[in-house]
Formats: sequence, C-alpha cells, structure tokens
Amino acid sequence: MQQEFPMLEQSEIKTLLDPPDHPVSMVLDTDTYNEIDDQFALLYALLSDSLNVEAIYAAPFHNGKSSGPCDGMERSYEEILRILNHMDIDRINDVFKGATEYLSSGTDPQPSAAVVDLLERSTESRTGPLYVVAIGAITNIATALLLDPGLVERIVVVWLGGHPTYWPTASEFNLKQDIHASQIIFDSGVPLVHVPCKNVAEHVKTTLPEIERYVKGQGTIGDYLHEIFLGYNKDHYARSKEIWDVATIAYLVNPNWVPSEIMLSPVLNPDLTWDLADRSRHPIRVATNARRDPIFQDLFSKLADHASHG
Repeated sequence: MQQEFPMLEQSEIKTLLDPPDHPVSMVLDTDTYNEIDDQFALLYALLSDSLNVEAIYAAPFHNGKSSGPCDGMERSYEEILRILNHMDIDRINDVFKGATEYLSSGTDPQPSAAVVDLLERSTESRTGPLYVVAIGAITNIATALLLDPGLVERIVVVWLGGHPTYWPTASEFNLKQDIHASQIIFDSGVPLVHVPCKNVAEHVKTTLPEIERYVKGQGTIGDYLHEIFLGYNKDHYARSKEIWDVATIAYLVNPNWVPSEIMLSPVLNPDLTWDLADRSRHPIRVATNARRDPIFQDLFSKLADHASHG
C-alpha cells in the first residue's frame, strides 16, 4: 500500500518554490566519498554567507569506492569530517550518519541519526522553510517523509539526480541507486527543486590547470581538493571534469546562475523512464541550465578569501 502524504495547494507549492532572494537555512545530505564533487559542494556551502548550513548528513552509496551502501555511508561520514578538519571548522556535533541500506519498497523506511535530526530540526522556528539539499541517493529524505508525511509542509528539497524529462532515460547514479526513494520524492508532493545532470549540472566543469591556478595552495583544504582532483584521472590532457553537485549550492547562492522553470512532477517508472501523461500532478521546479563561469568565479574567490583569513 502506497504511503499517503498531505497535499499542499498548488499555489502554496509554487510560493515555496520561488527562488530564494534571502539568506537560506539548509541541511546538506551528501555521499561525500563517492566522487570528488561533493567535497567542492560542501566547501562552497560552508563558505557562502547567505547559506546557514545547520547540519550535514552522510548518504549511502555503492560503487567501486565502497563495498556496499553502509560502507559508502560510513566513508562519506569520515570524508565530511576530513573536509571540516581541512577547513579548520569544528562542527562534528552537526554531522550525522544516514541510512545503511536503500529502501526495499516504497513503504519501508531506513531510520538513522540523520533522519531523526531532520525530523526534529524541521520543526524549529526560522524565517522561511528549511532547505534540504541532497546530492546523493535520496534515501535519508525519503525515509523521513515515510516516517512523518507532514514533513512535506516543512521543507523544500533541492536534489541533484536523474536527467531532464525530455531525455530518453532518467537513469543516473544518484537516482537509480534507490529507485523507491527517488519515486517517493517525485510522488510525495514535497516542494522539490530538481537539478538534472544532462545538459544542466554537467555544465559545471573545470580542469586541472584551473584547479592548479585557483585551488592548489589555498590552505590545506585547497591542497586536498587539488589532490583528489589530480587523482581522479590518470590523464588530464585536454580533459575537463564535472563538479556536478556544486550546481545545487549555486542555485541557492544565486538562482540566476542556475535558471529554472515550473513544471508538473513527472512519474518515475520502474524502468527508469519518465511519464508525463498525468496532468493532475503537483508542480516542481526544474533547473534548465547551469552557468559555470560565475559559479566557479564565486567558488574560487570564496576559497581564496577563506585561505587569506586562515
């Protein structure tokens, strides 16, 4: 039996989905050790004065860098602490471990310390909604929604996962790892800003020469980011690398850098294709582009400023 969620009025959802023009309270849900882009996104969020990062959650992942979802989550937790240490930031009490498994169905949650924190934190009073920025498998947020369906009224989710609805497939690492959780995010009616990968987040690319010029030498965190960027490929000749997850932070820092539009939420089919036939669906906001130049200009300048005051 499918979970039922409170349905917000379409006008209320659209208001909550207005691009922010004020300081944002947020939590970051990240599979930090999965690749090298989460580390840049975490740094960018922490260095942006307009973003109040209240907590950081470790998300599960499973690929060649982990032995399974639990190991991926644990490695991500350790990587979060490593990034904070390199930035000389003591926030260990704000970092929480997430799910150790993916959802086995659309009604079977995977409780964790991260979920407990999100549910408690979402009830605190603040100016504006709590933004939940997710840059990995969406297991933790889907679990929170299953445990407290009323959460749809208290948060705005910004999630990087999948591809645009005009793409032949939605199949992408974050989305396909936990298909049940991904379906919940599109079906629940939670206010959602969807940041696709193809033709959007994939524009946020940089190169080793750029990293060597603007990141290396900018404190221990800059040297660490250079180290993991250098190690990601054996051959960097005429090669660029997507720093996908930075797009979600850029949207909150300056929505003009990540243009978006309102559309009806698609149905995510079990075969990882999109179905747009149901015109009764709730609205979501979808990013349509990402302007890499101002995004990296802002990120690099904030890193340099941080290093100069370190």
